[in-house]
Amino acid sequence: MRGVTPHPARRRYRKVVTAATAGVAVGALLSALSPAPAAGATAPARRAPLQQAFTDASARYRVPESVLLGVSYLESRWDTHHGLPSVTAGYGPMHLTDARTALADFPQRGDGGEDPRGNEQRPLDDVGLTTRTARALPAALTTLDRAARLTGLRAADLRQHASANVQGGAALLAQAQKSSGAPLSSDPAQWYGAVARYSGADDTATAASFADDVFQVIRDGIARTTDDGQQVALAAHPGLTPHRAQVHTLGLHDTDRDGTECPWTVACEWLPAPYTEYGDKNYGNHDLADRPHDQSIDYIVVHDTEATWDTSLQLVQKPDYLAWHYTVRSADGHIDQHVRTKDVGWHAGNWYVNAKSIGVEHEGFLTDPGTWYTEAMYRASARLVRHLAQRYGIPLDRQHILGHDNVPGTTSAYIAGMHTDPGPYWDWAHWFRLMGAPFHATSGPAGGLVTIAPDYDANRPAYTGCTTAGDTCPVRGSEAVRLYSEPREDAPLVRDIGLHPAGDSTTGVNDTGARASTGQQYAVAERRGDWTAIWYLGQEAWFRNPPTEPTALYGHGWVVTPKDGRTDVPVYGRAFPEAAAYPAGVPVQPDAPLPYKLLAGQRYVVGEATHGEYFRAVTFDAAQHVVVRGRQVYYEIQFGHRVAYVKAEDVTVLPSEAGFSPAGTFPRAGA
Repeated sequence: MRGVTPHPARRRYRKVVTAATAGVAVGALLSALSPAPAAGATAPARRAPLQQAFTDASARYRVPESVLLGVSYLESRWDTHHGLPSVTAGYGPMHLTDARTALADFPQRGDGGEDPRGNEQRPLDDVGLTTRTARALPAALTTLDRAARLTGLRAADLRQHASANVQGGAALLAQAQKSSGAPLSSDPAQWYGAVARYSGADDTATAASFADDVFQVIRDGIARTTDDGQQVALAAHPGLTPHRAQVHTLGLHDTDRDGTECPWTVACEWLPAPYTEYGDKNYGNHDLADRPHDQSIDYIVVHDTEATWDTSLQLVQKPDYLAWHYTVRSADGHIDQHVRTKDVGWHAGNWYVNAKSIGVEHEGFLTDPGTWYTEAMYRASARLVRHLAQRYGIPLDRQHILGHDNVPGTTSAYIAGMHTDPGPYWDWAHWFRLMGAPFHATSGPAGGLVTIAPDYDANRPAYTGCTTAGDTCPVRGSEAVRLYSEPREDAPLVRDIGLHPAGDSTTGVNDTGARASTGQQYAVAERRGDWTAIWYLGQEAWFRNPPTEPTALYGHGWVVTPKDGRTDVPVYGRAFPEAAAYPAGVPVQPDAPLPYKLLAGQRYVVGEATHGEYFRAVTFDAAQHVVVRGRQVYYEIQFGHRVAYVKAEDVTVLPSEAGFSPAGTFPRAGA
C-alpha cells in the first residue's frame, strides 16, 4: 500500500482443473477415490482424509456435501494453510474466523516506505500517516467461536485440525439454514440463502456474488491437490439452479453502486475519497484529470493495504492522507471504488506511474497474518482488473499489470523506500488464470526469453523478517524465484546496488534485490545443466530450472540492447519529456538516471514504447493542471524485479531469438 504504519514491513502455482476439462478430470479422480469392486482381492481405495471429512460432516449436520465443498473451495481452495490465519483471520479450509487469536499471534505491521505520490514537487510531510485503532470485532471476524459452541469442539482444534474445521463450517451452514426457516434439505438448490449468509457480507449484492461463485463451482465441478498433498474433488452438477431469491430474506442492506466503474459480475459500492483543500494551500488526496483523453492509462497496479478493511476505508476518506481507485475485501470479494478512473490516485510511489495507472488495493498484509488470500478475493479482483484492462486496452501481462513491488523508484534516493507489496505470497499464476490470461510457453528453447512460472505450492523458498529482523518466516508456497550470482544454491545472491549500495541482497521477505516474480519475462543469458541465467540489473542472475521440474516457460518477444559502440546506457525510473517540450511556467523535470546501467551485450524484454510525458498537478485548481508531452521515445523494460525505462535513442530493438543459441548464450559485444 502506501505505508499505513511507518514500521518496517513484515510481511501459491498448483494445477487447477479448468471448467472445460473438469468433468473428465473429476470423474477420474472420483473413480480413484471410490471403493474398488467387491469381487476379487482388490482392497478399497483410500479416500483422502479431507475428502472424507466433508462426507462425514455432511452426514452429521445434514448439509449437502457439494455445498460444503463449494463453500470451502471459494474460501480456501480446500487448503489447510497449516493452521496459519488468512488476511481476515480465517482458519482452515472453511475459513473460520478468530481475529483475536490471529492478532495476538501475528501482530500486523505496515510495510512503510515512500511517499506514494512519488512527486518531489510537494514535500513528504504533506502525506499524513495514521495507525490502526483498536475497536470491537464484528461477528464476521469471530465465526470460530460460534462454531465451537455449535459443535462442542475446542477452538484450538477448529484452528489446527482440518476435519474439525470442516465440522465447524458445516454447523454454521446448518444454523444459517435453520435460522431462515428453511429445511435441512438434501437438495443443494435450497441452500443459496445459507451460503450467502456464510459469506459474512452485510449487503445483498456481496452475499449474492459469493453464493453465485459457490454455485458456479458446484455446477462446473473441480479437482485439485491441496497444500498438504491431498486430492479433493467436487463432481459437476451442470443443471443445478439455486433459489437465488432466498438472499432477499436475509435482511441485508442494499449497496449504492451508482457511479461505480465496476463490472456487473462483482459487488461494488461507491465510497468517494475527498478532493478538498486543507491547511495552508494543501489538498488531497488525489488529482483531478481527464484520462484517457489527456493521458493514456497504461498500467494497473496491484497492492495490498497493509491494514484491515475498516482502517483502509477510514484512511482513504481522509483529505490529508492518500487515495487509490479500488479496494477489494478479503473475506467475500466486495469492492469499494474511491476515485474515478479518469482521475489520478496517489498510490504507487512513482508520479509517472501514478499518472498512467489505476491502483487496486487488496485487504491484506504482506506477511503474517496475511499468509493467504481467499478465493473470493482473487475472483472478484480478477473480474475487476479484466474489466478495466478491456475498457482501457491494457494488455494482461506483467509488463502492464504491476505489483506495487514492481514499480521503480523515480530517483536513486527513492529506491530503498519503495514498497514491496503484494509480496512473494500473492498467487499471480492463479489470478491470471482467473482473468482468462494464463501464462504459457510461446516458443521452444531457442526463443531467447523465459517467463517465470514456478509451481506455487511446491516452490517454497525460505524468507526471513516476517516478525522481527532475522527470524524465519513460516514455510509456504511462493510465486517468486530466488536469483544467484553463480549456478549453485550456496552462491551469493545477485546484488541490487540501488537497494543495497554497500551490501548484499538478503532472504528478507521485503528484499526484492534478488527475486524474479511469476509472469515476469527476462532475456536468457546462459544455460548450464539445470540452471538458467537471465539478464537482471546489469548482471547474470541464475535460478534453478531443471527440465523435469521447470520454474520457467520458454518464450520469444522483443528485447533491447545498447546500440553499437555504446558500452552502457542509462536506466530511468520514469519516462519524462525532453527539456524542450516544457511550456513556460512549468519547471523542467530532470532525467535523473538510476544508479544502474544497461551494459553492452545484455538484453532486456520490452514491455511497451511510450513518448515522454509529465502531468503537472501541484495545485487544487484542476484548471491549472498541465500534461506535457515530448517527442522523446522510451522503452519500458523488465530490468530487475521492478520495471525501468530506457531512451529509444540509446538502444537497438531486436527479436529475442536473434543471435540466440539454444545452448543458451549470446555473442558478446565485440565477438
